[in-house]
Amino acid sequence: QVQLVESGGGLVQAGGSLRLSCAASVSISSLNNMRWYRRAPGQPRELVAIITSAGTTNYADSVKGRFTISRDSGKNTMFLQMNNLKPEDTAVYSCNADRSVGLGFRNDYWGQGTQVTVSS
Repeated sequence: QVQLVESGGGLVQAGGSLRLSCAASVSISSLNNMRWYRRAPGQPRELVAIITSAGTTNYADSVKGRFTISRDSGKNTMFLQMNNLKPEDTAVYSCNADRSVGLGFRNDYWGQGTQVTVSS
């Protein structure tokens, strides 16, 4: 079983920065894609950023140029550096990862989420 624990959320003024962390209970080298999602009140969950096991990254258009996703195998941790935050970035941010379990199947794992609030 894989446990993911997020940290780093909080309250910040518009234009500020936060760095979210997602610590895994296993070596992240054993994981495939890792992702950050967010859900704002009354909104559907949104994929924010993804990083593959090869280090390829992709971002939602709304955060391109402001957010950076990375993973540190030595720390078994994924990060989301968020700069120039806007009030519309306010949401619960959750990390997600998948791992192959053989025969073409993959298991999906989620963290508990961390609140990010950006004041105007």
